[in-house]
Amino acid sequence: MASLDLNDKSEERALFGRRVIVLLVGVVVLLGILVGRLVQLQVIDHAKYQTRSENNRIQVQPMVPRRGLIMDHNGVLLADNRPIHNLAIVKERVGDLDAMLAQLRTLLTLDEGDEDAFRKRLKRQRRPYEPILLKSNLTEEERARLALERYRLAGVEVVPDTVRFYPFGELYAHALGSVRRVNEDDLRSLDPVKYAGTEFIGKLGVEKFYEASLHGDVGYQQVEVDAYGRIRKELNVDPPKAGRNLRLFLDADLQIAADAALGERRGAVVAIDPRTGGILAMVSKPAYDPNHFVTGISAREYNTLLNLRSKPMFNRVINGRYAPGSTFKPAIGLAALSNRVLTWDETIFDQGSFRLPHSSRIYRDWSWQRGNSGGQGIVDLNRAIYRSSNVFFYTMASRMKIEQITQFVSQLGFGRVTSADVADASPGLLPDPAWKRAVKKEPWYPGDNVNLGIGQGDLLVTPLQLASYVSVIANRGHFRRPRLLADADGELSEEVSFDALPDVQGPSPDDWEKLVDAMENVVHRGNLGFRQSGTAWPYIGQDISYRMAGKSGTAQVVEIKQGHTYDETELDEYQRKHAWFIAFAPADDPMIAIAVLVENGGGGSGVAAPVAREVADAYILPRLLVAQHSAAGS
Repeated sequence: MASLDLNDKSEERALFGRRVIVLLVGVVVLLGILVGRLVQLQVIDHAKYQTRSENNRIQVQPMVPRRGLIMDHNGVLLADNRPIHNLAIVKERVGDLDAMLAQLRTLLTLDEGDEDAFRKRLKRQRRPYEPILLKSNLTEEERARLALERYRLAGVEVVPDTVRFYPFGELYAHALGSVRRVNEDDLRSLDPVKYAGTEFIGKLGVEKFYEASLHGDVGYQQVEVDAYGRIRKELNVDPPKAGRNLRLFLDADLQIAADAALGERRGAVVAIDPRTGGILAMVSKPAYDPNHFVTGISAREYNTLLNLRSKPMFNRVINGRYAPGSTFKPAIGLAALSNRVLTWDETIFDQGSFRLPHSSRIYRDWSWQRGNSGGQGIVDLNRAIYRSSNVFFYTMASRMKIEQITQFVSQLGFGRVTSADVADASPGLLPDPAWKRAVKKEPWYPGDNVNLGIGQGDLLVTPLQLASYVSVIANRGHFRRPRLLADADGELSEEVSFDALPDVQGPSPDDWEKLVDAMENVVHRGNLGFRQSGTAWPYIGQDISYRMAGKSGTAQVVEIKQGHTYDETELDEYQRKHAWFIAFAPADDPMIAIAVLVENGGGGSGVAAPVAREVADAYILPRLLVAQHSAAGS
């Protein structure tokens, strides 16, 4: 094979020339590719990449609106917004995140809940260099420590914020509800545009029901950022629109009075203005401080609250379901009148017990438990109400078909939600044969009617339902839907319909007036002996300066065996009877309708009636005094 002669200079120069040509061709080709790419970037795709570059330099950031305020009827702030300082971390500016967290633990208290929530927020991070919340509501001392160590805390920021604040604490916990931090479930259901940047939403009560009004409309700011994502210049701002301010019918003075009247006992107080349906007071006790939930509490603290036997997180006003006891008797009386199985003049002899035909079971009067086995004697409907004769209402309920009872009393709000804007209100339970077959797999027995006649058996109501019911009686059959909202920035909110419900059909105007007279006798008929005085007269009727109509109720919690007597004090506290009292006043021109429940409190007249009297006094007496001064001045 021929070989290259290394001493041949001409051949060597030829080889070098060929190599130079190949190299030059390669350089030309690469330059051509580079020039072509530059042409594509700078000419052909210029607009496309200019937009991308602008988007990287210009960012649009959401601006969270100020949440609307909540006030009582007189303008007293019930839910406010207050400034706080939070601790946040910019992950991109921190070298070793775990080391930084360890360092922060030496400066302030960080529990597992703080760090777990922080790591979850990191996973949801929307933009680079976005401060991620680690701890809310720093104290002055914590802020001072962080300021001293600031030179060693790269990427750690103290960020100003605004959060919800409830000035009255637990007093309005169940009426107003509260806001809580947005969680994973919320993110799946919330509008991502409307709630961009939002950390809190209404979770309970008014805060939940009127979330759309209170939240407002998100705004946006257009800013110029550097290569590290830091804001360098504000270019344009579309400001957020604050949420609407709500004015409720709630009266702060009356709420305080109702809370004080109930004291340390478990229970509920609801007061309604019958003229408007406005809810004036809504107390459920015990309660909790909603401020603790705004920025978050630990799992341990939450579980402690949740597992307390007294259930402070349970809203008894709207979710507590109880037998109404004798407060249901006026409804049975009206049903009997409307179905023409009774007249006001008809009397029966109450000898202390009742027995259905062909039955051995004996249904006794409440007075039998107190040793008065002789019953109430001759009673008509008026006396049956003010003396609360069980035997009379056993008799009336047994005369009616269950459908006659349920069809009538449902008009009064039993078994359904009639409130306009109370979030998560329970409908209670108005039992009927279909329900009993479906749930208990049993037929409806005549004895079920008898139990229903005195508000026992399977019938369940909430304190809000009883307040609405007594408000209907105060209005002589006119139904005003219970509601919390008076106005939102001076107008009614579009979130809810305040249409009135139909008036109660059946009773005549004379029936309503006679029923009111009978309920007045519960409070004002006295000094006539045990079997003649109204059941509440000894406790609240002797020095009252206005006319009140009322009805007491005592509802059993545990079943009493046939013929068995017992001492309430021998039972566990949570097995004792519930005490009820419903009332409205002044009877002829009602300003207020009230329902009081004292859980496991005992007798309605002796325990719940004084609470109702205190609440009525607190509301009525100042207004009567003003009216008297006005009349004297004119």
